[in-house]
Amino acid sequence: MSEQKQVAIPITGMTCANCVGTIERNLWKIDGVQEVVVNLSSERATVAYDPSQAGISDITGRINRAGYGIAIGVADILVQRMSDDRDAKRLESSLNLMEGVVTANVNFASEKARIEYIPTIVSQSDIRKVISKNGFVAVDTGGEAVDVEQLAREAEMAQQKRDLFIGLFFTIPLFLFSMGRDFGILGDWAYLPWATWFMFALATPVQFYVARQYYVGAYKSLRNRSANMDVLIVLGSSTAYFYSVVVVLGIIPGHVYFETSAMIITLIKLGKFLESRAKGRTSEAIKKLMSLRAKTARVVREGVEIEVDVEEVQVGDIVLVRPGETIPVDGTVVSGKSAVDESMITGESLPVEKSPGVKVIGATINKLGSFQFEAEKVGRETALAQIIRLVEDAQGSKAPIQNLADRVSAVFVPTVILIAAITFIVWYFILPLPANVEVSQLTFALKNMVAVLVIACPCAMGLATPTAVMVGTGKGAEMGILFKNGDALESSGRVNSIILDKTGTITRGQPEITDFVVVINDETLKFKEDELLQIAASIEKNSEHPLGEAIVAEANNRKLTFQEVHGFEAQAGQGVHAEVNGHAVAIGNTRFMNELDISVDSIQDLLVRLQTEGKTALLMAIDKTLVAVIAVADTVKEGSTVALKRLRELGMTVTMITGDNPRTAHAIGEQVGIDKIVADVLPGDKAMEVKSIQAQGQSVAMVGDGINDAPALAQADVGIAIGTGTDVAMAAAAVTLISGDLRGVPKAIELSRSTLKTIKQNLFWAFIYNIILIPAAALGYLNPMLAAGAMAFSSVFVVSNSLRLKKIQVE
Repeated sequence: MSEQKQVAIPITGMTCANCVGTIERNLWKIDGVQEVVVNLSSERATVAYDPSQAGISDITGRINRAGYGIAIGVADILVQRMSDDRDAKRLESSLNLMEGVVTANVNFASEKARIEYIPTIVSQSDIRKVISKNGFVAVDTGGEAVDVEQLAREAEMAQQKRDLFIGLFFTIPLFLFSMGRDFGILGDWAYLPWATWFMFALATPVQFYVARQYYVGAYKSLRNRSANMDVLIVLGSSTAYFYSVVVVLGIIPGHVYFETSAMIITLIKLGKFLESRAKGRTSEAIKKLMSLRAKTARVVREGVEIEVDVEEVQVGDIVLVRPGETIPVDGTVVSGKSAVDESMITGESLPVEKSPGVKVIGATINKLGSFQFEAEKVGRETALAQIIRLVEDAQGSKAPIQNLADRVSAVFVPTVILIAAITFIVWYFILPLPANVEVSQLTFALKNMVAVLVIACPCAMGLATPTAVMVGTGKGAEMGILFKNGDALESSGRVNSIILDKTGTITRGQPEITDFVVVINDETLKFKEDELLQIAASIEKNSEHPLGEAIVAEANNRKLTFQEVHGFEAQAGQGVHAEVNGHAVAIGNTRFMNELDISVDSIQDLLVRLQTEGKTALLMAIDKTLVAVIAVADTVKEGSTVALKRLRELGMTVTMITGDNPRTAHAIGEQVGIDKIVADVLPGDKAMEVKSIQAQGQSVAMVGDGINDAPALAQADVGIAIGTGTDVAMAAAAVTLISGDLRGVPKAIELSRSTLKTIKQNLFWAFIYNIILIPAAALGYLNPMLAAGAMAFSSVFVVSNSLRLKKIQVE
């Protein structure tokens, strides 16, 4: 099976949920496309495809043929060391082969390369690297100094603003003149023949210049055999306009409605402008994350300290950081000490101590001392880049609850057009004119038909879910909570049962040796405590288990040397065994000893005491004889007790699951306030425990370290990984807590519930608005201008309601 690729394409020109459907249908027609998600709020199409069957040009071509544009960035780069025109042609060819480059032109005479590219696929840094690989020098122009996608959005918004002001310039005097004329304020002169021509002159620029986008959009939509919001606007405003033109020409008698057509367009343009401004605020979280990135870095190369663009930092570079500076990339401290503010990544306010051997995260701020670190993750591999990518993916995804809106939107516009047609037929051919109406039957029927067309709003339905998901996931990122997609955000709010792994989740996962009891009862085996610890540490050095790490740490503290080990084997959830100095050594729990036929009867009282104290007992045997008991204790994380209390307040059933023995597990459980404890569980059986709770009808969230607990995280309705900033990419889980603080779990659930509540409010408003007002318009209770205003502001309401999520406080 071919490898799947996924790209995000920034799209321009989308106006409503029907645009989303149109683009999705067109993209699905491409051979090799495996998944398509188009998001109206983020204005992006996320496409997964088989690169052996399709390419970027196929995807962008389909989007363009559907009538929509791509937000394109333009890079003008000065290129040096080109010898002749053949060099320019060779470089141009290489650039054009880059995925994400739309066109590239290299001019030998001016030594300039102009590259048009899709910013979500390729960056200017990538382009400069290709120039360098071809043997040329790309002169630094400030790197990614601008967000080209944002510039494209701003240009689109600026055009909307100009159109709006032109619309207002013509519509306001037209409206005032028309109202003054209708109410008799302007006198008889306003009824002279020139008056209607004056109104025609004011309305025409609005109809054909300000509304040109709607005509183009309607044409493209109909060409794609679909109907969107543009079709409704064009039908409604054109009906009012052209009916008035017929009256002005004297073909039929009646009242002109130029002010109605102009007001419909201008009010909708005002609503779209306000909506665009509000939508821009939904992506502020991504902009904040991007603004954290350092622009330059000081590196040591060939013994010389130089300053380079952060994109040019390479793995293995030694990077220097001074007080107050932003750490440019991820790495490990090699010299110096400091305290680093990691709140922008983890959400934790207290500075973190850094010393040799400790990891540092790019985009965090050095507070006190100076230090040097070795760069380990650069460019798109840094924690910040991964976080941005995860948040963008989540914001571009669809929550399951959106499926209802998508299904309705698919048939919404044709249904509205049908209702409008029925409204005209009924009022013109069947029903008599109401007694208080002073216009002709044709005029009244047309007026009601126009009201139906312009009151309908598919935009509100299309924006209801994605805007809330964008704000919710962005708010989560600010709090150090990463939702993998909209499904994860929605599912987290439906959880009613939490399962927590103990080690590394409730506890620190960094246990220490508290007791080392030598229990040798065989005269042939005479070892001192340090000798036994030395043997145990030599074996555990090959293990990655936290308990083994505690033994190795204690040996290091005592400055013991390690011995040569042969035949090391680990048995998951039980223990390890190997050969040291010709002796067969086994270290593990009582289950492991029983399997090896090693008696533990003589130490039962000791085991009970240690377990009651909340300590984990590791038994050590040499040549099938029990020689020592090593007691290890893991301290509870700060905040675990508070987090578990909050989870119970949220109505959660909380279960702790651990491989520890029941006594140790219950000691920890009592300390943090957990009643339901499942102990002696092997790593491979944790998923079965999750399944058994799900079988009881519970929606389960599993909280674990994301590595040993991977099967259980995958089995749960929502997997929540306790991570650290540098390991955030592990996200095998649906939700990742960057800081590793358990208090993030109730925060994630509260944020999810608030987001879900907001989505339901938005959908209710969008549906009820259309359900009530479309019939009202059909029955003649709505003026078309009021209908246009209501339609325009329904979308603004939905987006504004979603933005309230930015202000919610979670405990």
